[in-house]
Amino acid sequence: MEAKNKDLLIEGAKAFGVDLGENVLKAFDIYLKELLKWNQKINLTAIRSEKGIVLRHFLDSLSIRPYLPEQSSILDIGSGSGFPGIPLKIVQPTLQMTLIDSVRKKVDFQRHIMRMLGLKGMEAIHGRAQDRKILQNLGGRFDITLSRAFSDLRTFLELSFPLLKGGGTAIAMKGEVDDKEIRLLTEAEGARYRLKKFIPLALPFGLLKRTILLFEKQRV
Repeated sequence: MEAKNKDLLIEGAKAFGVDLGENVLKAFDIYLKELLKWNQKINLTAIRSEKGIVLRHFLDSLSIRPYLPEQSSILDIGSGSGFPGIPLKIVQPTLQMTLIDSVRKKVDFQRHIMRMLGLKGMEAIHGRAQDRKILQNLGGRFDITLSRAFSDLRTFLELSFPLLKGGGTAIAMKGEVDDKEIRLLTEAEGARYRLKKFIPLALPFGLLKRTILLFEKQRV
């Protein structure tokens, strides 16, 4: 990783209360280089520069770190090239992290990175969250589901519901969100979810605006 991009990662992570030590920086460097190398052969991401990956993938992934407990079981739905699940696992090894994606080549890449970095307490699953076998194996298992893959928030909440424990949290990473849309969704989902937090934020260095939404699954 170029020194200037390493500095961006270090300074950007501090905005989310994350101090990156040398071993963690080495892990991010390996992840970055492997992503760029694999991306030359298979389409893992449209972002093809070091700086773009640092800003739009790594730091974006770390933006939800302040809202995660030190220890929890997490399912990253539609995890793509491993975002946000792998960066979160790198900076917080105590998290029990499961990634799921329907594209085999992306899951292969996730497993490759997990092996290279020696990430324990983590698995990558090829499939869809709504698949019967997935629901049988993973239903009610997670403290947290998260995703930045869904444009349709309602779909994410529907997929998350059977996978979360009672009182668990679904965390959606969105762009700018219309307040009216969230109000209507909250009213519709009131029997199943409670909106815990609505956090508008700008990613470090002013490139992207984000909204992080935390929904608590209502206990039966």
